[in-house]
Amino acid sequence: MKQKKILLSIAASALLVGCGGGGGRPNFGDNEYPVTTVQTSSADMQSSYPATIYGIQDVEIRPKVSGFLTQINVKEGQTVNAGQVLFVIDNETYQATVRQMQASVNTAQTAVNTAKLTYENTKQLHQNRVVGDYELQTAENAYESAKAGLAQAQAGLANAKENLSFCYVKSPAKGVVGTLPLKKGALVNTNSVLTHVADISQMEVYFSMTEKDMLALSKAEGGLRGAVDALPAVKLLLADGTEYGYEGKVVTASGVIDQATGSVQLKAHFPNPDHLLKSGGSGSIIIPRTESEAIIIPQSVVAEVQNKKFVYLLGDSNKVIYHEIKVDPQNDGNNYIVTEGLKPGDKYVTNGITKLTDKMEIVPITPERYQQKIQEQAKAMTAGDIVNAMQKK
Repeated sequence: MKQKKILLSIAASALLVGCGGGGGRPNFGDNEYPVTTVQTSSADMQSSYPATIYGIQDVEIRPKVSGFLTQINVKEGQTVNAGQVLFVIDNETYQATVRQMQASVNTAQTAVNTAKLTYENTKQLHQNRVVGDYELQTAENAYESAKAGLAQAQAGLANAKENLSFCYVKSPAKGVVGTLPLKKGALVNTNSVLTHVADISQMEVYFSMTEKDMLALSKAEGGLRGAVDALPAVKLLLADGTEYGYEGKVVTASGVIDQATGSVQLKAHFPNPDHLLKSGGSGSIIIPRTESEAIIIPQSVVAEVQNKKFVYLLGDSNKVIYHEIKVDPQNDGNNYIVTEGLKPGDKYVTNGITKLTDKMEIVPITPERYQQKIQEQAKAMTAGDIVNAMQKK
């Protein structure tokens, strides 16, 4: 018999507590509602910003000469080293140009040799007074002209060799090869994008912060550079909702505000030893922060109407006020951190808010007294009362 009473008491208490949440309250019959005072406490908070991920070096590979693509020496996703040949462009024409320029150099060198012999011979004759100054000057000019012709031919040869070397498209850095949009045999020119090579050993993650937030940080830390240095280690939330295993550091912030978005772009560096992050990916930057005087209230005391949030404040003459608040978008699923609408010392109703209306007069009691009355009512309930209450519920 005693065990049966205990079970009934537990069932009654559970029923009353269930009715006493944000959506209802026990029927005390005296219009009593629990009221508590707003207080501040320390809270760990975080801000989230959409982000785009790039390799520390993301290079667009374009050819410097035109021609047909004769070799593709890499595959998509392959890791390559700096200087490695990625593509080969048809170079028969460029090789012919090199041979032609080499022949021009040989001809120019022969002309220089001949002009030099003529000049030296004329100079000897001039010393013996066989020829005059005019003949000597003419021979010297011919020699200088021949040397200039040789230099010009050598420059043409160097240019031809350089163009020939451009037929072998090399990677400018160590990294991972991107997509390969062109196939062997395609005609390419300087506007053709052959692929991308991204160094993903370390990643650059770009995100934007509102001008208001950036201004507040800059004022608090004595400038933009100080604000960046003061930011804590940041986290990266990946596209699938999981948290990246390594923390990053914000390294730079743009000194220019984007007129279209009213935001400031920041850049964070993240290590990528496992090559999990890919250039061009997306995610969210999470910046943790600690609020020493945060106002935290249970979600159960908040009514939501058309994406707006309201609480019932205790006003004059014990009349409740339907009052709008604003909360931090980040929450733990149980509590809200209030950013606007409440201040320390305000009093709000903690249970039975669905029974209230604006300017309704109540009898305020403490949450402790509220729980005590629940226990008292539970003890007074019979089995029939519990069954009837459950049927009504």
